[in-house]
Amino acid sequence: MQGQPWTSSVSDTSAEAAEVQIRLLSRMPPSRKIGLVEDANRTARRLALAGIKLRFPEASTEECVRLLMDVILGDDLAQRVYGPRRGMQGR
Repeated sequence: MQGQPWTSSVSDTSAEAAEVQIRLLSRMPPSRKIGLVEDANRTARRLALAGIKLRFPEASTEECVRLLMDVILGDDLAQRVYGPRRGMQGR
C-alpha cells in the first residue's frame, strides 16, 4: 500500500494501523459506513457551532445557527434560504 493516501507520512496513523482500518472498512456494510459519515458530520457541525458561540458569546442560539449556515452554505445561498441576518450587524 505504499504511496496510498492512508499511509502518507503526514498521517499520525502507522501503516499497520491504516491497513487494519482499511480491512475493517472494506468489510463494513454500506449502511454502517453511512452512519459513520453522519456521525462525523454531526460532530463537525457541533464543533463549528461551539466555535461560533465562543466568537460571539452575546449571540442567541438562533443567531449562532444562522452564522453556521453562512459557513456551510456560503453567505449568498444562506441569505436566499434563510433571509438576511437579523440583529447580527457586523457579524
